[in-house]
Amino acid sequence: MGLMTRTRETAPCRVTISHRFEELSAHVKFLNGAVVNPGDTVQVEGPEIMAAYGEVVEEDRIATITRASAIERFWTRQTGDFEFMELCEFSFSEEVLS
Repeated sequence: MGLMTRTRETAPCRVTISHRFEELSAHVKFLNGAVVNPGDTVQVEGPEIMAAYGEVVEEDRIATITRASAIERFWTRQTGDFEFMELCEFSFSEEVLS
């Protein structure tokens, strides 16, 4: 893989959507053992999956994984911690903002 080259691969996957009181989530599990690395993107093929309230829906699909180039992977590793820390900058207060 070159410094600027992106590659694509497909992988079978199972998509699980939970729309319950105790859990609202969406998960993708690759059935062939594929691993997503920093900078990679994943596109699950097919129509939108909807789960009614109280349901958990599972569907088998195909996902396209676009592998990041070496430079993109390096950049993501170097800057990822800063982006994560932005998510952690929050506080809870009982004060009312005016």
